Amino acid sequence: MRRHHSPWQYIRPYITVFDGPLAIIVFLIMSVGIVTLYSAGIDFPGRVEDQLRNMLVAFVVMWIAANVPPQTLMRFAVPVYVVGMSLLIAVAVFGVVKKGSRRWVHIGIDIQPSEIMKIATPLMLAWYFQKREGMIRWGEFVVAALLLVLPMGLIIKQPDLGTALLVMTSGFAVIFLAGLSWRVIFGTGILGLASLPLIWTRLHDYQRQRVLTLIDPTTDPLGKGFHIIQSTIAVGSGGVFGKGWLHGTQAHLEFIPERTTDFIFAVFAEEFGLIGISVLLVLYLFLFARGLMIAANAPTFFTRLLAGSLTTIFFTYAFVNMGMVSGILPVVGVPLPMMSYGGTALVTLGMGVGILMSIQRHRKLIQT
Repeated sequence: MRRHHSPWQYIRPYITVFDGPLAIIVFLIMSVGIVTLYSAGIDFPGRVEDQLRNMLVAFVVMWIAANVPPQTLMRFAVPVYVVGMSLLIAVAVFGVVKKGSRRWVHIGIDIQPSEIMKIATPLMLAWYFQKREGMIRWGEFVVAALLLVLPMGLIIKQPDLGTALLVMTSGFAVIFLAGLSWRVIFGTGILGLASLPLIWTRLHDYQRQRVLTLIDPTTDPLGKGFHIIQSTIAVGSGGVFGKGWLHGTQAHLEFIPERTTDFIFAVFAEEFGLIGISVLLVLYLFLFARGLMIAANAPTFFTRLLAGSLTTIFFTYAFVNMGMVSGILPVVGVPLPMMSYGGTALVTLGMGVGILMSIQRHRKLIQT
């Protein structure tokens, strides 16, 4: 007797690579993002359609990454880091300048190598510490710091302070989880505070202005302080319940700058209020918690370091973006993860989520 095969039998192997809790959380955040983008981008035809395509690409990249075993990721760690560094050097030598920044290199298409380093740097550092597991001494931490400082220096030179901050955070997370002493962390922090005057002299004029504007945006309310003033007005005017979807006055009267990208949180806060913000924060907290759970249960030193670092990236994205939109951090051009319009950051984050799924999936396979 001929057996009838359910279509689910053919689809199931492709779906089960996704970690259920992570996939649901990412889908919900992206859904909130597309609803907000529809309102924020009402004067920008085609942005919602473009973002839906970006989301599709991000899910494809996520699926591919979820299928790559952690052992394979280890083998590619050094080549990916070397390629990323080579491209950063190429940017410094003959990169493409857009809006006053040299961040792209043209190889048939314009690509931004600094985005590669958000994944390549923690991947390289996790590989390095895995190879030295059980014999990590001061020398290893010095080498790791050098591997982190090299891409950071090239990215800051572009200049791209926001991406440099994300690379620094993800790399430092690996070094910290590898066993860096708290005494060294506090000592480095004190040294960093002492060197602030020197750092201040090395900053670009626009970077100094951002810090001064953060302290008192009213000194230039129609210039450098305009972004922070208008975004904080939007966040505060939402109240508890918000003004309602499509009814945000700050956004629709074009007071909020970059409202579909870096400042999309201001649009969301104005239209959905404190209740909406609380729901969004809960979704992000679930995302971080799931990432930390995967890191804690990871089967190898390499996967624990990598999962912890990737989770730190998600936290840094959300914290820095919400902080700068709310006026408690300088404006550094960091998008809100999985909500801001744009394909590059979305695909990078999709790859990061896919790697977390791969670590979780192969942990189960090892246990069984």
